[in-house]
Amino acid sequence: MSDIGISILLVVSLFLILGSGVWIGLALSGVAWIGMSLFSARPAGDAMVTTIWGSSSSWTLTALPLFIWMGEILFRTRISQDMFRGLAPWMQALPGRLLHTNVAGCTIFAAVSGSSAATCATIGKMTLPELKKRGYPDDIVIGTLAGAGTLGLLIPPSIIMIVYGVTAEVSISQLFIAGVIPGLMLASLFSGYIIFWALRNPTLVPPRDPVMSFAQKLKESSSLIPVILLIIAVLGSIYAGIATATEAAGVGVVGSFVLAAVQRSLNWQTFKDSLMGATRLYCMIALILAGASFLTLAMGYIGLPRHLAEWISSLGLSQFQLLMALMVFYIILGCFLDGISMVVLTMGVILPTIVKAGIDPLWFGIFIVVVVEMAQITPPVGFNLFVLQGMTGRQLPYIAKVTLPMFFMMVVAVILLYVFPGLITWLPQQMKL
Repeated sequence: MSDIGISILLVVSLFLILGSGVWIGLALSGVAWIGMSLFSARPAGDAMVTTIWGSSSSWTLTALPLFIWMGEILFRTRISQDMFRGLAPWMQALPGRLLHTNVAGCTIFAAVSGSSAATCATIGKMTLPELKKRGYPDDIVIGTLAGAGTLGLLIPPSIIMIVYGVTAEVSISQLFIAGVIPGLMLASLFSGYIIFWALRNPTLVPPRDPVMSFAQKLKESSSLIPVILLIIAVLGSIYAGIATATEAAGVGVVGSFVLAAVQRSLNWQTFKDSLMGATRLYCMIALILAGASFLTLAMGYIGLPRHLAEWISSLGLSQFQLLMALMVFYIILGCFLDGISMVVLTMGVILPTIVKAGIDPLWFGIFIVVVVEMAQITPPVGFNLFVLQGMTGRQLPYIAKVTLPMFFMMVVAVILLYVFPGLITWLPQQMKL
């Protein structure tokens, strides 16, 4: 059978298995089994056991459950209320006023979370009631929150960066460093859109809160100090070269417990709920990673990645054309799969093509994260849309519509990252780990 025939058979098998309701990780393993059994001489069972054990026992991967647990602990603290009280006084002078608390809050919480959905839910708990009470329009509040919530993937520590780093064999610490400037740039684009909207619609912006003195602002912001100290402890230890990503994750878990204890949110129920929440999420991700590793091995034996890379090279696409085609491909794929599944499912095929095209895998990792962020706000499987649907009671099409400007801001971010690649590569070059 030709390569095209094999590819079509495997893709059809994957969608049939997924359509039957089987978990994604098991579906990937099933397709890999079919591919190896039909088109490879190596026994599928032996290959599956070896590959799954190898992918699951990686020391680098231990950072993943720890960062997830840290986010779960903080999700159950009073951090959201403290953030709004600390941020609100500083946002009053900007056009759009308290709408910027969506972006600033998500930027800060992203630095201690790593999850887009958790960031969106936590900051949504703080901003949605407060902004509604003050009379801010629902469409701009919900839209900016959905978009800014995706910063949980880009600003380190990021779960999707860990998954990409393990799958593509790229340094996770380098990925974390590389994500800082693009994350702040994207946050600035979101805030820039809020300013643009506010200047065009001045009558829709409610009046500012009573003016505070500088000393009063500092007093209100004192509630942010524990979170900022935790960010410095986790990310500072990585950037200073003191700790690996895994060790920093351990510091984060301990720090989040201390923060929960200081806020008097730490009890047996909080501990149990955070531990079980992290365990469930990590087990799902680990199963997907194991299935994807087996599928990557199977495709390697069949030779599909090499043949695909050669075929794409024969098309004569420029780097920009290739990246734009991949962006469209991942946006479409994001309509059906979550971000982690997208990355682990495609890296085995896409990465050889990227390397052959002369694109830096570190740069491409950040590119992929931004594109996956877009998938978080595209229906019907946009996780942030589901989170906001549950929090606001609004229908999915409405939430997707009001989030569209944030989607376009991400497209602008991708173009800027291509035109100015140093936005990604400059900081890792200054801080070799």
